[in-house]
Amino acid sequence: MKLNDIRDNPGARKERIRVGRGIGSGKGKTGGRGQKGQKSRSGVAIKGFEGGQMPLHMRLPKRGFNNPFAKDYAEVNIGQVQKLIEAGSLDATRPIDHDALKAAGVARGGKHGVRLLGKGELTAKAQFKVAGASKGAIAAVEKAGGAVEVIVAKDPAELAAAKKGTAKARAAK
Repeated sequence: MKLNDIRDNPGARKERIRVGRGIGSGKGKTGGRGQKGQKSRSGVAIKGFEGGQMPLHMRLPKRGFNNPFAKDYAEVNIGQVQKLIEAGSLDATRPIDHDALKAAGVARGGKHGVRLLGKGELTAKAQFKVAGASKGAIAAVEKAGGAVEVIVAKDPAELAAAKKGTAKARAAK
């Protein structure tokens, strides 16, 4: 074997097609786009277009409703909280709030805070400071000897404005 005999395996490197580089290339003149028309030009994006016929996504009826005023809560079950307390990720002696649950990795999202739900069992005595709680969750926490304090969830826009110290935030005070 000589150094000048070394080659890539057949098909290991495929040369790209150089479009529009003369008739000898086989992809010259129109460059594989056919002739004339909108699609032969550059910058064409006709994704939902059906030649003037009403497109399918517009023919179908509208369904549902997106509430612009809906609150976004991170939902946490008391069973998950109990597992974290047993694992040592949460300290039951200190108040359990959104920041503590986020640090433990159980409260994902939740722009408006945490909502405590009653799935599972809670045996540890714990104090909760949450934006909302179901009746079952409150009953389970009180049965274990703890307490649930429901705090008013603040709007994320107000919190951002308060951090910047804008006039709107000063007026809200």
